Amino acid sequence: MIKTLINPSTLAQPSGYTHAVRCWPCGRMLFLSGQVGWTAEKKFVSKDILGQFSQALANLQIACKAGGGRMDDIVQMRIYVTDMAGYKKAAKNLGKVWREFFGGYYPSITLLEVKGLYDEGAKVEIEAVAVLPLPHDPDDRQMEAEMPESVRKPVPAPIPAPAKKK
Repeated sequence: MIKTLINPSTLAQPSGYTHAVRCWPCGRMLFLSGQVGWTAEKKFVSKDILGQFSQALANLQIACKAGGGRMDDIVQMRIYVTDMAGYKKAAKNLGKVWREFFGGYYPSITLLEVKGLYDEGAKVEIEAVAVLPLPHDPDDRQMEAEMPESVRKPVPAPIPAPAKKK
């Protein structure tokens, strides 16, 4: 799969995001639900945006990996925060955390300030869409079963052994 990051010169130069991502040929899509900054025991790791942002990305990474993807398969992301001023104030450190998970890769991102999040105490929630490459391993039956019939490679019938002469 080829991902092309698109940043037209006629738009403002992006910082920390990409204007558009084109994927071809499109693989399997993985939709990642909003992740907040808590552990599997539903305990927030921190009361501040930085700690919660780091844990939310870690949770997103776990979900992405469980779905067969990697963080650089993510092509679109929405980040919801309850305090935009606090987010901007922590931006430099948030950038360091980002690079731990993504390096210098930035998918298409929308950052929104919201009045509140469903989980009380949450300062940030991150959802994403990933496009996973089509499988190349013919022995991966689970992934093959997910593929549309038109994409599956036909499996040749076994060649019968020559008949024995009597």
